[in-house]
Amino acid sequence: MDAPAFDFPTSVTRSTDLSASTADTRTGHHVFAPVTPDEVERGRSTFAAEWDTAVRSVPSSDDGGASTFEAMDLLRRPVARATCAAVLVDLDPDTRDRVADEVLAWIDALAPVIASPRAPRRWSRTRRREHRARVALEQSLADVLPGCGITDTPSVVATMLAAGIQVPIAAGAWLLVHLADRTDEDFDADHAVWESLRLTPPTWVTARITTGPVEVGGIALPAAAVVLVSPLLLGRQRELAPDGPEDLMRFCPKRWDRGDMRPGAWLPFGAGAHACPGRTLGLALLRDLAVWARPHRMTLASSVTIDQSRGILPKPASLAVELWEGSDS
Repeated sequence: MDAPAFDFPTSVTRSTDLSASTADTRTGHHVFAPVTPDEVERGRSTFAAEWDTAVRSVPSSDDGGASTFEAMDLLRRPVARATCAAVLVDLDPDTRDRVADEVLAWIDALAPVIASPRAPRRWSRTRRREHRARVALEQSLADVLPGCGITDTPSVVATMLAAGIQVPIAAGAWLLVHLADRTDEDFDADHAVWESLRLTPPTWVTARITTGPVEVGGIALPAAAVVLVSPLLLGRQRELAPDGPEDLMRFCPKRWDRGDMRPGAWLPFGAGAHACPGRTLGLALLRDLAVWARPHRMTLASSVTIDQSRGILPKPASLAVELWEGSDS
């Protein structure tokens, strides 16, 4: 399939006025280079330290039993700081942490914009809050980007950081939810990550718009047609999923043991020119999280529902965890 024949229909802020864009695609979306191995290692090192700090901050249970935490909340700062450490080279920790906190603030302000059934009005309170958070982040990035050797504009880098932080937070929370109440501690960390992303990819559907007439699956589409692709549904197709238990709704890392992944069928990070540039970092952080989970006994502290307001998020992702003492985090 010809990748240039498809583009994104809107910007991350749900604005459709992209006529002044100078980006790599006509709708204002840049094509980023993938993160490098060195950047991945910087991110992993930061995540390990920040996750250890976050875990140790969880209050102990009064009765000496399991401690409870909300995975979506606990993962926020470690993932944000790890992503900023990977992308923004040579920043001192204080500046890095400030930028990471500002990215999280923008993500929070963006949430009601994305979740609203209709795009909020330009001067609504929701829009003004999002605008203030975005401007604060972009001003900080304008100060630090020259020293990081990054030539992209602050607005472009802000969007990249927001996507590179929010999605791994949700993916990490889903991974911990799936690993809770397990009986098999000898799971393969990579396979646990792949299986979690098969069942619950945070970006469960993505849209593209045709840039001209094109044929998809034998169907002729005109220019400006919207095409939806669902990584979630692809993971539930028997002919596309790896061999394993018949129940495709069951979390089973062992279904990946044979290594018979179908090319092009597994798309949690997209594919082609618009694939997530931070996919190797995201996978590395998720794998490290799965390794951390091995020696810990985790149970769900409450039933989990699916929040579809921004992709699919576990709500709540409340976990009761034992074995804090004497285990590496």
